[in-house]
Amino acid sequence: MLFGKEHVRRYQETDGAEGHDWQNTTVLILTTTGRKSGEPRSTPLIYRPYGDAVLVVASNGGADAPPLWYRNLEANPEVQVQIKGDRYTARARTATPDEKPDMWRTMVATWPAYEEYQTKTERSIPVVVLDRV
Repeated sequence: MLFGKEHVRRYQETDGAEGHDWQNTTVLILTTTGRKSGEPRSTPLIYRPYGDAVLVVASNGGADAPPLWYRNLEANPEVQVQIKGDRYTARARTATPDEKPDMWRTMVATWPAYEEYQTKTERSIPVVVLDRV
């Protein structure tokens, strides 16, 4: 997370006027359904458009465990996305081994620290594809 709940609140209240542009990159709000609680869980994530889809990375800063939002979308791939004032439902999926190399390059160009995060963990950090429903 970038600034946690405060980042989410300000982004949602201002349609991204506050929070979309962050540290020379761009951020969306991804809302998953908690796999245990069933409650909505909103997370600010760096993103990039990719064709008709949007990409995010489940890096968790290079931790050995994936982020909770990723575990939530594995359990329920229907998610809500907010990019600035555009709010929509999307289906989330992990990039396939064939898709991932180009998508990973796209995301590393957006946030170079992803390469460093990958060196910290044995797990292959997933690129997540968000397809508008």
